[in-house]
Amino acid sequence: MHERKFQFVYNKCHDYNWCDDYIFSVDGNTIGYSAVWGSDKREERDAIFEFYLLPPFARYSTGCFEKLRSACNAKYIECQSNDAMIIDLLFRYTGNIAAESILFEDHRTTSLVIPGTRFRKRSNEDEWNGEDSEFVMEAEGALVASGGLMLNYNWPYADIYMQVKEPFRQKGYGSLIVQELKREAWSMMRIPAARCNIHNHISKATLEKAGFRSCGHILKGRLM
Repeated sequence: MHERKFQFVYNKCHDYNWCDDYIFSVDGNTIGYSAVWGSDKREERDAIFEFYLLPPFARYSTGCFEKLRSACNAKYIECQSNDAMIIDLLFRYTGNIAAESILFEDHRTTSLVIPGTRFRKRSNEDEWNGEDSEFVMEAEGALVASGGLMLNYNWPYADIYMQVKEPFRQKGYGSLIVQELKREAWSMMRIPAARCNIHNHISKATLEKAGFRSCGHILKGRLM
């Protein structure tokens, strides 16, 4: 994924053994690989989510994909729209394509301020109904939002997540904590990234207000 220069949201599947890996080779030399996982249930291994060939062999993508398809019996391709090689296969081999999530990249630095707020690391005294985010935001002494950075994606990306307590929503705290989490990521030499469900318009607006912009989608199509 270093060649692609974007956050690859499926990267952790390899670390946690959530997928089966396949190797493409010619005359005993590895020229690429692919990976299959369970689209809805991890153990089903029914969705191809990664497909890569070294640049000199990219022209063999069709033949390699046909071999892969016979070997793994997948029913779907699930991939990021900014992953050029597999997205071409998605549109060539599948139907009923639907977008499931929006991917975001950092676009601009913001300077959002809400008087009386404080962003800090969570302490042992903070309670949040079992939720264990690393950072919290206070407003007038009350905890209004929490969030953190997921670092189990491909280096150097950090995936931002957050939530705002029900009574404090639509008051700007969501964008403010995202802004501060972005700063935390940069301070760790990580590139902030994020994603949300394609129908979650409030989260999309929150991320955009904090300086993110859409850079792709998670797409899924059924193999024909």
